[in-house]
Amino acid sequence: MKIALMFPGQASQYVGMGKELYDNFEEAREIFKKSDEILKEDFSSLIFNGPVEKLNLTENTQPSVLTCSVAFYNCLKKLAPDLKADFVAGHSLGEYSAYVCAGSISFEEALIAVRKRGLYMQEAVPVGEGAMAAILSLEKEVVDEICRLASEIGVVVPANDNAPGQIVIAGKKNAVEKAVDLAKEKKGKGIFLPVSAPFHSPLMSKAREKMEPVLRDIKISDPVYPCVANVTAKPVFKGEEARELLIKQIDSPVRWRETLLFFKDEGVDTLIEIGPQSVLCGMAKRVSKDFKLLHIEDLKSLDETVKFLKGE
Repeated sequence: MKIALMFPGQASQYVGMGKELYDNFEEAREIFKKSDEILKEDFSSLIFNGPVEKLNLTENTQPSVLTCSVAFYNCLKKLAPDLKADFVAGHSLGEYSAYVCAGSISFEEALIAVRKRGLYMQEAVPVGEGAMAAILSLEKEVVDEICRLASEIGVVVPANDNAPGQIVIAGKKNAVEKAVDLAKEKKGKGIFLPVSAPFHSPLMSKAREKMEPVLRDIKISDPVYPCVANVTAKPVFKGEEARELLIKQIDSPVRWRETLLFFKDEGVDTLIEIGPQSVLCGMAKRVSKDFKLLHIEDLKSLDETVKFLKGE
């Protein structure tokens, strides 16, 4: 069995995530309490009780998903201490969770970094000027061409190549709207996403500039498990390479479909998504029906995963 651990990004959050594992595992409680201490607020209460509007602010969403993913991973390690992953990967923000769980970045430094990352990404483009949309049922080459045509009126690029027939575009609002119209003409479908900024597009260059000194200042060790990077869809073995790619990641597209294809080519047969919801498992199904897909976000899913790993 070859295992890869996957960590979700923004948009997987929901009010109440992690409460069941918090109530049942000291390993989870420790991480939530650390979040409260590091961020100097009752952050656990926001995650468990909302309000949803505040949780969905990018500056809160990013540290909340990181907190849950690391807490869930610690619960898994408690019950399956012999677990060894062949690879880890995280979708956008989730790449920070992957590096924490691979022993590359401390939870404390990652939490402060993603709080700043959320703030800087939000500040990079005034609210209302940028947009993101999922383009469904079209091949990547067609979406590339649609973005090229729509770019005549403003910046718009493929931002997340998630899975076959599911590519997210980002850019100036009017250009994204134009691209969605062009997608419909090509018999595709465009769905606007409820996000407040055009992530992973060139419009994030200011956020990248602000995050670079933050990422230069933190300690990044060589990961225990190779982490497949969003920017290259290739494994990272060295901490310094991780640093450079995390800087580039902010305004570069997320190559998730290629990451999943890399897992398949490397003989990975089991994918475990660690974090709220199971969005990444859904993407993996579209890439290959051969993956065994597991996820962890509550007692039931944790129990099922541990039993599978132990061959029960």
